[in-house]
Amino acid sequence: MKIFVCLKQVPDTETKIKIAADQRSIDTAGIKWVINPYDEFAVEEAVKMKEANPGAQVFAITVGPKARVADSLRTALAMGADEGILINSAENIDTFSTAKALAAAITQEGGAQIIFTGKVAIDDNSSAVSQMLAEFLKIPHVTVVSKFSKTADSQFTVERDVEGGSKEVIQINGPCVIAANKGLNMPRYASLPGIMKAKKKVLKELEASSLGVLATDQKVVLNSYTLPADKAPVKMLSGDASSQVTQLVQSLRDEAKVL
Repeated sequence: MKIFVCLKQVPDTETKIKIAADQRSIDTAGIKWVINPYDEFAVEEAVKMKEANPGAQVFAITVGPKARVADSLRTALAMGADEGILINSAENIDTFSTAKALAAAITQEGGAQIIFTGKVAIDDNSSAVSQMLAEFLKIPHVTVVSKFSKTADSQFTVERDVEGGSKEVIQINGPCVIAANKGLNMPRYASLPGIMKAKKKVLKELEASSLGVLATDQKVVLNSYTLPADKAPVKMLSGDASSQVTQLVQSLRDEAKVL
């Protein structure tokens, strides 16, 4: 069984983002890059499936500038993935081109019985690559998956979250794409022996252009970036409880205009 898990490297949530001089990108200097948190659930589920199915292999795959994204692949290898595939591309590649590159590489590698991804990347929040990937490969997909189990050969049962706190239970046949949500599992920490082994593994490198992904495939071009407005300063209330209540009501009425 061949299991693929797709990763994206994103800025750490605690990193302070700065706009680049061209106003059309972010300044990457000093950014701490990490695996997209939802992709960590995908890696864990892929490794768990490998452990439950002797002979299965997990291939971690990512798209991006090779000098940067290789670190995320090595983290996935340290968590238990068997092989790493790096598709070298421009920094600003969009979701369509990303999905096209992933689909071409997976097809070139002989296809997969199941493909895991995260439900969304926390940087652009587009939540589109998993669906586009499935369409390129002409296979079914399920997103926002919080429970997953194999019920028979090439048949899986998944539970997904929907609006209003409800759940959908779906049976799906492989090959398929499963987009992981928080709660699917608890991602393991990479062990020290795993980290040391991962450093020695050779990553398979592919060029996006060699997979048929061209600059003309780009569907989305960003014209400008702006940072959100600064939050208003916190106002501290002084005095005893009665005085604070009076000040709070006055502020809500006169300043916030909510009363």
